[in-house]
Amino acid sequence: MPAATSNVTTYTAGRRALGLPVRPTVVSTGSADRFAERLAARRHLMRRKSVLIAAAVAAVAALAWLLLLSPVLALEPGQVELSGAGTVVAAADVTAVVAQVAGVPLPRIDTVGLRDQLLEVPGVREAKVTRDWPHGLTVALVSREPVAAVPLPATTTGAKAGADPGFTLLDTDGFQVGWAQAAPEGLPVVSVPIDGENQRILTAVLAVLQALPESLRAEVATVSATSQDTVQMGLRDGASVSWGSASEAPLKIAVLQALRAAPATAGAKAFDVSAPTLPITR
Repeated sequence: MPAATSNVTTYTAGRRALGLPVRPTVVSTGSADRFAERLAARRHLMRRKSVLIAAAVAAVAALAWLLLLSPVLALEPGQVELSGAGTVVAAADVTAVVAQVAGVPLPRIDTVGLRDQLLEVPGVREAKVTRDWPHGLTVALVSREPVAAVPLPATTTGAKAGADPGFTLLDTDGFQVGWAQAAPEGLPVVSVPIDGENQRILTAVLAVLQALPESLRAEVATVSATSQDTVQMGLRDGASVSWGSASEAPLKIAVLQALRAAPATAGAKAFDVSAPTLPITR
């Protein structure tokens, strides 16, 4: 065996014994033949890389088509789940916004942009849009529910002569969310005009109503105030409550509930919790 071949065999066997990669044996001893074999091996490697790259590109393109263009993940209008519309938001207005993206694959739907459009729907205070794979959306709304009815002045534009102009319905932020000919059952009537001069007073009244627990708020029939610190409430059982300012609401609520529950003061017709540490009943 020639010395060169023996050396190659020994080298190859040694690398295999160590678990190292072994290059194809160059069987040609001439420099021209060895160069040709190396060039052929390099071309083969390049062709193999090209095939792998082409396959990867094809796979990515197929996946992109599947996710972004095909109907496999398209939004179906019947798969849209809506919650939180309350009594103010028209479900048809929400459906009209979502219908703009019907048939669009879910990965392409801009949920943030869709949320911004929903915030423009009358009565919507907050909105959250999430994908519900494979064909749906979940739309969760927080509506601007009315908490107070404010009588409109008799001079309101469009009011008929001699007719009651009705009531503007306000949410806790002071947004006008509706109108009613008569005060809706369960909403307190607030005798503070809606105008720039009384805006701070009205804000204080709404802050008081927002702080009340739902059970207590349902008992409030009327609310009045001449300043931010003189909020007065009339309850549906005929009792009156001098609340004062919107501050210390949790303490005032606890004191009022305790006074109305205590046998000695339960029958009182007037409760003054404007100074909650020194309440007065009459």
